[in-house]
Amino acid sequence: MNRATLRSELLRSGFADADRALEDLASLGDAGLELVAILGRSAEPSAALAALIRVADAVDDRDALLSALAADEGTAMRLLCVLGASAALADHLVAHPDHWQVLRDPTLGTTRPAAWAVRAALMEAVGADPSASFPVATLPDAEATDALRVTYRRLLLPLAARDLAHGLSVDDTAAELADLAAGTLDAALAVARAHLGDEAATVRLSVIAMGKCGGHELNYVSDVDVIFVHDAVDGTDDVAAARTAAKLASHLMHVCSVQTAEGTIWPVDAALRPEGKAGALSRTLSGHRGYYERWAAAWEFQALLKARPAAGDLALGREFVAMVQPMVWSVADRDGFVDAARAMRRRVVEHIPAKEADRQLKLGVGGLRDVEFAVQLLQLVHGRTDERIRPQATLSALTALTEAGYVGREDGEALHNAYAFLRQMEHRIQLHRLRRTHLVPDDELALRRLGRSLGFMKEPDKRLVRTWQHHRREVSRLHQKLFYRPLLSAVARIPGDDVRLSSEAAHARLAALGYDDPAAALRSLEALTAGVTRTANIQRALLPAMLQWFAEGADPDAGLFGFRRISEALGRTPWFLTTLRDEGEIAERLAHLLATSRYCSDLLEREPNGIKLLGEEFELPTAEAMTEEMLATGARQGELDSAIRAIRAVRRRELLQTAAGDVLGRIDVDQVGSALSRITDATLEATLAAVGESVREQRGLDAAPTRMAIVAMGRYGGFELSYGSDADVLFVHDPDEGVDAHQAGSYAKAVAEEVRRTLALPGGDPPLVVDADLRPEGKQGPLVRTLDAYAAYYAKWSKVWEAQALLRADAVVGDLGVRERFTALIDPLRYPAAGLSQDDVIEVRRIKARIDTERLPRGADPALHLKLGRGGLADIEWTVQLLQLRHGAEVAGLRTAQTLAALDAAVAADLISRDDADVLTEAWRTASRVRNAATLARGKPVDQMPRPSRERRAVAGILGYPLDQSDAMVNDYLRVTRRARAVVDRVFWE
Repeated sequence: MNRATLRSELLRSGFADADRALEDLASLGDAGLELVAILGRSAEPSAALAALIRVADAVDDRDALLSALAADEGTAMRLLCVLGASAALADHLVAHPDHWQVLRDPTLGTTRPAAWAVRAALMEAVGADPSASFPVATLPDAEATDALRVTYRRLLLPLAARDLAHGLSVDDTAAELADLAAGTLDAALAVARAHLGDEAATVRLSVIAMGKCGGHELNYVSDVDVIFVHDAVDGTDDVAAARTAAKLASHLMHVCSVQTAEGTIWPVDAALRPEGKAGALSRTLSGHRGYYERWAAAWEFQALLKARPAAGDLALGREFVAMVQPMVWSVADRDGFVDAARAMRRRVVEHIPAKEADRQLKLGVGGLRDVEFAVQLLQLVHGRTDERIRPQATLSALTALTEAGYVGREDGEALHNAYAFLRQMEHRIQLHRLRRTHLVPDDELALRRLGRSLGFMKEPDKRLVRTWQHHRREVSRLHQKLFYRPLLSAVARIPGDDVRLSSEAAHARLAALGYDDPAAALRSLEALTAGVTRTANIQRALLPAMLQWFAEGADPDAGLFGFRRISEALGRTPWFLTTLRDEGEIAERLAHLLATSRYCSDLLEREPNGIKLLGEEFELPTAEAMTEEMLATGARQGELDSAIRAIRAVRRRELLQTAAGDVLGRIDVDQVGSALSRITDATLEATLAAVGESVREQRGLDAAPTRMAIVAMGRYGGFELSYGSDADVLFVHDPDEGVDAHQAGSYAKAVAEEVRRTLALPGGDPPLVVDADLRPEGKQGPLVRTLDAYAAYYAKWSKVWEAQALLRADAVVGDLGVRERFTALIDPLRYPAAGLSQDDVIEVRRIKARIDTERLPRGADPALHLKLGRGGLADIEWTVQLLQLRHGAEVAGLRTAQTLAALDAAVAADLISRDDADVLTEAWRTASRVRNAATLARGKPVDQMPRPSRERRAVAGILGYPLDQSDAMVNDYLRVTRRARAVVDRVFWE
């Protein structure tokens, strides 16, 4: 073959630099040309060739090596595949060139070495007798440690060769690596025994393999997770035995992980032991039992799923496994088991550095951990009653789950293929440098090498990435189906789905997923999927995703039941199911609302067309637009009741949009208060107009005898309404000139009463309670007064508490002239020119003290009452209002009905420090958010932090906390309100 032809052949074979390759081949003589084709099948031909030259230069008989490779294609393939894929093993062969001989065994491609033989080789390497019941190394410590590394690599070499050259399956590779690890642990323990001398014989020590090593599915390089169990030999003190066991365990870990001239092996990680790194390194069986029975978290039992005796006293290890097995297979009965597992998985994902997220093969979305978690959860949910699905290795367990009918055959095969491919990628990545990593490389050369090592010889980098992304998507898709689609088989036949969960298995799965009433959930599923109609078919396609989203919410049962009711109301409506099917975001938002908020669920059941709003960009409603729509809608109706229903229907839609935006995190607490206040403005404006027209017609009047206005008070006046707030108001009217005062008063009273009655009636939206108790003389006084009557009362009888109440008066509804005149009337009263007298300040504080002691509901926790509790809304608002009463006349910015705006003005006027104001602002926002969230969760007005766990979880979710961190939410609330109370004590109470 001439040089040009050979050069072209080298380029086709994958050599990056053909000219350099020609020179290197020439240095090998005739044997070099014989190896071109085999080099072209390696992961990185140039690296393989360069490494071969290094090894040839290092061996005693260079010609013998090259001749053997030229004569034996199998040996050449094994050696060159290793050299092309693993720089670390190439370095090992250069340092120990005689080890290439282990690749000459013609049975390597067909025979797996026995685990006992691997263990024996490692034991002999440190000078221990593998047949002894208590093996002890005879080589000196340092020499034994080096010998263990050399032998480990020598045994790893043929395994890597079989993996790369003979297509060893990924589960066989992982199992052999686990056997190699177990033998290494036993040999390291023999070294540790020699290090301790006679003391080592006073204790039995068992090494329990956990994680991938325990499951016989180890990586090339991974932390080897273990738990140590010991038992004192007869006559040994328990304390002394524990001390000796800890020394043995510690030295074993040191032998495996310490860096020497021969490198390192891998770290031994005992962090899965009871109490983690803070716990004792080794415990007795009884010590472990006491911990697991009393203190262990659910994830610890999930970890024990893979526990197996690996080294040391195997009989003691088998006792440990037998002890924990019943606990493992009953853990799914714990409340919130699946939630806890998901929370742990979520925390893992959240801690992935952002720059690594897209390249994380193990922990990222659609990665290895997703498959492992899914398989383990299915095992734990159903394995208590079905021993067939208890294999420890992920692929074996997946096969068992598929054969037992818990996973569909097509899904099981697809997931098996995805997991096997991802594990192979992981193996090849780690094999290159024998380093623990799970990151897919991002440079072209590394991607080419990785792709070629997996068999992609044409466009290896591009094909690798495409295949990897395909399997990631499959894992993400199947993760959902594994849990939720088979549930439908318990109630409906799904064409093509061979999963047939029994009713008992479906109950168990639903209970583990967080459904409190699995029987009711199954009834709902049956109602939704029964029959062969188009609607049932679409529901069967939708429900796997919907069930997952419900299960991720605070109340899955409520989510599913609410979806059933909405489906029954809209199931035959053409747009409903097709919208959910085709617009995944709308379906997910709907599921989240139904499983989180009773308030939203109630509104959606009464306003199912509001589902369409979930796909729109959220916009705060404007009072003008709403008022115009409500006025027009009410005017088109023939009767008052119809007009009010139409007005309230618009209100219901706007409440739904605001509440949904709040639950979905699209608006903040200030926007919520403003939106609810604007909705109330428009509702009262339209209702006042409709009622006024009706009363006028009933009385046969040509025109209304008086002009009316409604003055917003309290939180309504401050644009700070919450979902459960009443609309506190004052009714005021101003008779037309020449009109009989009695006739005008009678008309105004009738209108006010009818506004309150019609809006309080039960209906399709939450009733709007219009509360006029803040009027002069309270409930004993007239419901509505003229401007002159208000002026006379305030001039003669007004108390300081009424001036304080008027701080939040905002005349927003009705006749503009009346509104302006009322505002001018009350301004001198609420912003007194001389401020407050000392007696008035004392009176304000006296009233506040009385409220604190008398109005807190019986049994309420003062620290957790959102309105009247310490550092709660009332504390903050009264503090701000006292500043307004004292300084409002001189500081224009204080003349506002809004709490936070007044607080900012007080800072600008140096009436309060910025730090104190920030503390009060944070507490006010926090209390308001919790109050809104609690009402959204329960569906009814709430003034105290919820106690039931589901409601508290829902509140946490609405506020942006993970559902399992409701305690953190409460602690944060207590922290900010405690700080606020300190400011209140200093500013309000002085």
